[in-house]
Amino acid sequence: MTPAARDYTNKHEPLPSLRPDNTAFTQQRLPAWQPLLSASIVLPFFFIAGLSFIGVGIGLYYSSNSITETECDYTGANQSNPCYNCANNGTTPCTCTIPFQLTQLFVGPVFMYYELSNFYQNHYRYMISRDDKQLSGFLDSLKNPATECAPYRVDSKNLSIAPCGAIANSMFNDSIQLYYFNGSGMYEEVQLTGKGIAWWTDYNIKFRNPKNGSQNLTQIFEGTAKPQNWNTTVYELSNDSNNTGFINEDFIVWMRTAALPTFRKLYRRIETGKFASGLPAGEYQLRITYNYPVLSFNGQKKIVFSSVSWMGGKNPFLGIAYLVFGSICTLFAFVMLCVFIHYQKRSEEEI
Repeated sequence: MTPAARDYTNKHEPLPSLRPDNTAFTQQRLPAWQPLLSASIVLPFFFIAGLSFIGVGIGLYYSSNSITETECDYTGANQSNPCYNCANNGTTPCTCTIPFQLTQLFVGPVFMYYELSNFYQNHYRYMISRDDKQLSGFLDSLKNPATECAPYRVDSKNLSIAPCGAIANSMFNDSIQLYYFNGSGMYEEVQLTGKGIAWWTDYNIKFRNPKNGSQNLTQIFEGTAKPQNWNTTVYELSNDSNNTGFINEDFIVWMRTAALPTFRKLYRRIETGKFASGLPAGEYQLRITYNYPVLSFNGQKKIVFSSVSWMGGKNPFLGIAYLVFGSICTLFAFVMLCVFIHYQKRSEEEI
């Protein structure tokens, strides 16, 4: 006899019952719906589902194809590329010019992306190499970063790195300007907007600059070091007080890691000034300050100009997926309909 049972026996009390409560839920007596599937139910369901998915897929695919895109590769892997010298001489910064031409109006607003290939931001060790508390503005994490940031946690002088980690250390830092060859025979700069390129939740909630009384960012970050591959400190990323430090939008965009080795990140928008309605047909130049090396890991760099639709950027996959699934449902419906008619006729003949 167990000690618990012995205690109950000694006290002349009944042992507790192990039987569940006599309720509809514990005794599994809740009402249930058990439909009897028949051809009159299944066949219309498959037909309606298939045709609905096909209709949605056609709409999504058409919307994706209506988006205009153009790409400019400036990796510099080939000697024919204007950025070849910058990519291979190993000196930074280096400036190169990429000419390209638009044959028709590029309807605005136009979004400018940079695209990197063969860059695995989804590597586990890379993804965890950051300190979210530091990026949220906690002063204690500023001078004492998380151990996950190692080996980019402190510099050779044992100063804490801000921002720490491999993600921040590998931030994209090419500078890109766009010029249009106008009717007067001169190249005029196209105004690019870097505001509003990050997610609202990231800019307003997730990333915060540290605060310490009336001290400015220079004083707050005193005693910390910049990431190894950066050319400037984090509080000097911009002259705009609302776009520097941990709330710099270029930095925030980079810190949202990509799931695939080939990815695009929003760099600038063209939605103000003379080119707000779009980029007219004509000759253009990209003047690039080449800082970001990619040849060492067989990567590629591209600048992508894209318009948008109600569903976002160009992505035919979703439309194709809907079309394939809808076609499969419709095909199954026809097969089941043929089988049903065949066996129904046989049953009638036997009768």
